[in-house]
Amino acid sequence: MNNSQNPAQPAGIPVRKTGLWQKWKISLRNKILAGIIALTPAILTIYFIKIFITFFDNIVSPVLDPLIGFHIPGLGLIVAIVFIYLLGLFITNILGKSLLLTFEKWVNHIPVVRSIYSTTKQVLNAVSFSKSGFEKVVFIEYPRKNIWTIGFLTGETKNHDGKRFYSIFLPTTPNPTSGWVLFVPEDEVFPSEMSIEQGLKAVISAGAILPTEVNFGATIPTKSSAPDSLSE
Repeated sequence: MNNSQNPAQPAGIPVRKTGLWQKWKISLRNKILAGIIALTPAILTIYFIKIFITFFDNIVSPVLDPLIGFHIPGLGLIVAIVFIYLLGLFITNILGKSLLLTFEKWVNHIPVVRSIYSTTKQVLNAVSFSKSGFEKVVFIEYPRKNIWTIGFLTGETKNHDGKRFYSIFLPTTPNPTSGWVLFVPEDEVFPSEMSIEQGLKAVISAGAILPTEVNFGATIPTKSSAPDSLSE
């Protein structure tokens, strides 16, 4: 019996040895993959920035280029930023708010446009983290006990018997602008120490970006303490 034979290796099957050529191919593949992973985000970022700038340049250039006599790349984006700032400055005063309300009343009389406008406005209000949007990151046990889901507190209401319910928006991954709303009893909603930004990062990254510690059900809100703990 040949004592040099590997007892774990079946008889008749030669032992494969990794040669220098095989090691070089594996190293080459790993280095190429590492380079692709490092380069792809930068390329995509530059690509989308170029599309963004070109979009505004195509709008502004036909008007400004004949006036100044030459084309300035990125001028459309600068003009758009200035215009958006002035628009925001205008609609935050009394006259601007009145005109905006008048415009929205007019839009509400157009069936299809009304649905698109109202839905878009609600989504943007939520994503802007304003008081009318996401108020706090919370945890609920969904779709069953001991399975925890990140939700965003958007409001509260009461049942006919006086029991308080929280409206919780459950976003989808990786697009947090879509999802569904659950009305959950206050004693089944658990406060989170995560900020709105941390909650969105967790959803967008499919859970890859999380705080080092979370408090799943660590502090169970009661009827007397829940409103204060969730609306801080």
